[in-house]
Amino acid sequence: MATITLSEFRDVPVPVDEAFDRVLPHPLPEIFRRRRLAIPPVRAVRRQRGEWGTVGQTRTIVTADRGTVVETLVSTDRPHSFGYTISDVRGPMKPLIATADGLWSFEPAGSGTRITWTWVLTPTPVGRVAMPAFAVMWRGYARQALEEVEVILLTASRGRG
Repeated sequence: MATITLSEFRDVPVPVDEAFDRVLPHPLPEIFRRRRLAIPPVRAVRRQRGEWGTVGQTRTIVTADRGTVVETLVSTDRPHSFGYTISDVRGPMKPLIATADGLWSFEPAGSGTRITWTWVLTPTPVGRVAMPAFAVMWRGYARQALEEVEVILLTASRGRG
């Protein structure tokens, strides 16, 4: 089945290594705390052992609509990127998404960092029809998440200064 790639980025005024080191282990309910149309916020993370950052780790992400997905960390390349897969989709998103491969990348941008979040989705047959609308919602959701990441990074930077 064909995949669909969705991507958003944001430039933040912090060094690349700091951005990577703070985003990778940061609690998901703080990054994904806002709903975007039909895409709910993350409410909890279950079955995560230790700080997130070891390739092969898995965790269950619980959304506000009681949906769940299993996330597996599949790559880390400090301070450039980390990648994961989303599988075992349950709840309202199940009819739309079979799997998703996610990648957060960090690259120099001026005196700061460009953070890019990308999803490569494998939609279900029904999901393929809904993908244009889902893509619009996801891009808004990603923009909101990247705004939250910037606030988190700037607050952390000020706290150290």
